Amino acid sequence: MISDNSNNWFVCPQANPGAETRLFLFPYAGGGPAAFGKWPAELPGNIETWIVHYPGRGSRHNELPVKQIITLTERLFQAIQPLLEKPFAFFGHSLGGLVAFELTRTLHRQNLPQPRTLFISACGAPGIPDPHPPIHALPDAEFLQALQDLNGIPVEVFDLPELMELLLPVLRADFEAVESYQYTSNDLPLNCPVIALGGLDDLRVSRERLDDWTLHTNAGFKSHYFPGDHFFINTSREALIAFITTELTLSHAKN
Repeated sequence: MISDNSNNWFVCPQANPGAETRLFLFPYAGGGPAAFGKWPAELPGNIETWIVHYPGRGSRHNELPVKQIITLTERLFQAIQPLLEKPFAFFGHSLGGLVAFELTRTLHRQNLPQPRTLFISACGAPGIPDPHPPIHALPDAEFLQALQDLNGIPVEVFDLPELMELLLPVLRADFEAVESYQYTSNDLPLNCPVIALGGLDDLRVSRERLDDWTLHTNAGFKSHYFPGDHFFINTSREALIAFITTELTLSHAKN
């Protein structure tokens, strides 16, 4: 896995200078580049994958995790600009959906290129209250139980206390970023299409909250649902990648 020389915010697992499109992947809470480890090999050769690498995990484990979406966005905005010289798309799952959305808004505000498509996955539209109470400040046992209820961490990880001790501060910081996020509605809707993706059995994000992403674009919206819960990106990965590939192919043909 290689990093872009200009920054450590993105990793490109398989460099492909001849690719038509760059697909930037924004991980969920607690996730790093490994969260999308199987994707580059399963995407077609005309799509080059770049994975966002948040501080506090992987090779950035010695850095403090960031607890605000806007701070993440500001830093990613600086880091991504050298990578926007060819068509690109964003895919963000859960926490990553909010980060991808705010980064797209920043690009829009600065009159820089926007993604050909913004894929928002398992993430409720901003401006709509989350019915779930915040969990980032709960005692360890309750916080871990809430994470288990989301089915977002493999059972074998829970059984490794040393690993969980390392992961807990990162997970708390990521959930604080999501739960403290304040949407400001003083921008115009985006000029890029938004596709909202969800799991048919996701108890965390309702269809209503997912479908309300239509309010945030002037360039076309649709939603699509896959078998699975909040982490359908793992259980329905092949179908999801096929869907994204089709959408990016259609987008490239239009442009």
